[in-house]
Amino acid sequence: MSIDIIQEQEITDKDYSKSALPKNEYENCDFINCKFSNSDLSAINFVGCTFVNCDLSNADISNTAFREVVFKNCKLLGLHFDDCNKLLLAVAFESCRLNFSSFYKLNLKKTKFTECTLHEVSFIETDLTAAEFDNCDFTGATFENTILEKTDFRTSFNYSIDPELNKIRKVGYHSRSCST
Repeated sequence: MSIDIIQEQEITDKDYSKSALPKNEYENCDFINCKFSNSDLSAINFVGCTFVNCDLSNADISNTAFREVVFKNCKLLGLHFDDCNKLLLAVAFESCRLNFSSFYKLNLKKTKFTECTLHEVSFIETDLTAAEFDNCDFTGATFENTILEKTDFRTSFNYSIDPELNKIRKVGYHSRSCST
């Protein structure tokens, strides 16, 4: 099966929860108002893409590559980012709902999360060195054996980080917003 490279396309108002997104490589594409919930996105490469107002909840992202990908105002419930292709993984999240997702053992150095809901998210054994969490809600999120060096939580809230179970150094946090 040959893989096509789809470049610089704007893909709008498509429902891939009913018919699968073709297994191609997508470079510098914008996906706007698309539905991918419960769909098979496995082994697809997204490079320099932006997802805006999309629903990827419970999608299969096994071996999916996200390289320089931005998610804006997306619903990303129950995603196992730990199953995606880890080579050159680079993502950013703006105003997204990531509840019940997992970032287990991922390298998310310098990743930016802006105004996101991260309820019950797993950051177990995740490297969040110099990550920025701007105005994010961490209700029920799990941090265990997580690297939190120079991580910025100053405007975020509802997180609980045990310093005995995590590597913490030069973390910025608001003392009334969390428990450590």
